[in-house]
Amino acid sequence: MKTIIKNSDLHFEHSLWEKELLFWQDEIKSFKNRLSEIQKRWTDDTVLSALDQYENQFIIQLEKIDQLKDDIRTHEHGISNQLKANQEAIDMVGLKYHMEMRDRMETQRQIYHDLKKRFFEYLSKYL
Repeated sequence: MKTIIKNSDLHFEHSLWEKELLFWQDEIKSFKNRLSEIQKRWTDDTVLSALDQYENQFIIQLEKIDQLKDDIRTHEHGISNQLKANQEAIDMVGLKYHMEMRDRMETQRQIYHDLKKRFFEYLSKYL
């Protein structure tokens, strides 16, 4: 039996990913505000050193988010071209790319979750 994967299903997953990435961006904005509050309250070098590390991690995360968003848009463009050519199902190259994107999203989700957990522990100590 042959499984057919429709472009519309991939588009739906892309939409979910994009919303998740936008949420992460918004969260990081609020995390940066929390860092500003800590910076105003503390002068201890250890606390401020950790603060710098979190600032850097948030910059890296925002870059990763931008890259994922660009890659999703690129794949969406490919899906759009297939739909214009009246192709309902994804080709094997597109499917492979989508599966790699899914793995990247899952990896990034775990990295972001771990960062967020460490950051909340840091906040609970110093805010």
